[in-house]
This record gives sequence, C-alpha cells and structure tokens, in this order.
Amino acid sequence: MIDRLQRRLGYQFSNLDLLTRALTHRSAGTGNNERLEFLGDAILGFETADYLFNNAQQADEGQLSRMRAHLVKRETLAEIARRLELGDILHLGQGELRSGGQNRDSILADAVEAIIAAVYLDGGMDAARSLVRNLLGERLQNPGSILQQKDAKTRLQEFLQARGMPLPNYQVVNVTGDQHKQQFLVSCQVDTIEWLAEGRGSSRRKAEQQAAAAFIEHLEGRKA
Repeated sequence: MIDRLQRRLGYQFSNLDLLTRALTHRSAGTGNNERLEFLGDAILGFETADYLFNNAQQADEGQLSRMRAHLVKRETLAEIARRLELGDILHLGQGELRSGGQNRDSILADAVEAIIAAVYLDGGMDAARSLVRNLLGERLQNPGSILQQKDAKTRLQEFLQARGMPLPNYQVVNVTGDQHKQQFLVSCQVDTIEWLAEGRGSSRRKAEQQAAAAFIEHLEGRKA
C-alpha cells in the first residue's frame, strides 16, 4: 500500500519513516503527524500563492485570496486524500477507527498537509512544489474558473439583494450524533417569503449551504 501511495504521489521517499509519521494521527499516540501538518499547511499555502501570483496575472489581491482559499480548503484536500485512498492506510487510534475517523474530512486533509511536509523534509522544496502541483492538478491549471464558482449562500444573498429583499436567516434546528460524527439540521428563511428550507450536513456550514441551495431551487421554481 505504501508503494502504491508513493506511485500516486509521484515521489519515492528516501526516509520512509517520514511518510509513516505523516500517516499517523494523534489518536494513535506519539510520533504523529501534528507537527508535519503545521509545516505542510504553510508550504501548501505558499506554493499555491506563488503559483497564482505568477500565473493569474489579471487577478487582484482579493481574487488571488479567493482562489487560494478555494484550493487549500479542507474539502479540497479531503477530496485529494480520497483520490489517494489515504483512509485505507492512516494509522488511527481505536476510538477514531470506531467513529469513522478514516473518512472524516479534517483527518484526511491534515494527512495531505503532513505528506507535503514529509516530502519537503525528505526531498527539499522543489520536490514539495512538484507534489503540490501534482495534487492540485487541473484545479491549479485553471484558477480563473474558481472566480466563477459561487457557493449557494453567496448566490442566495446576491439573488435577494438584487431584488431589494432582506437577507436570509439561518438557524440550527437540531444536532444529532456523537461528537466526532455530528449531523446538523439547519433552516433557512427570508422574512418576506412564507417558505422555509432545511439542510443537513456534518458541519453547520455544510448544512447552511444545503439549506441555501434548497431555497434557491424553490425561488427559481417559483420564478419559472
């Protein structure tokens, strides 16, 4: 499995202990990836910013910040981790394994950052730069497309503002599940519209996005 991961990363470690540490969550005890995660986060942010600065020449500071935030956010890194099948080879404590930690976005994203740091320590900045660009792939090749991507909450807010309507209110209706596997139920309502949308997600933010998307769908259907 380690060999397969290295092939997918496009990098062969001289010191495999670094890769083992990068794949070890703090729940598994000492020798975990927390410090690597700290370093990897900084390397990822810098390399992404450097690439965008040199390749998105028409973007202003705010646009560059938006593009970088999208590229390095937890959901993006977790998606990369799943593509690499990291969940199958992470070293987790029994509690995390029982609660499905190998599938949790935060743990997967942290592992990706830790791997970036491990590659840097093993092979230097050029190797880490190549890895970052390999992992981000097409996302990095066409950064301008990110500027056209708006999340559901932003689209709903712009829809309402363009019509002089009040902004939506989001309320947490219910939270279920264990602490490490919570599910949020959130409502979305606009004062001048007699309709309420609901959304579910593993975080409040995700649930709010689901609720906003449902509200947009309702508005577009009503408009049609």
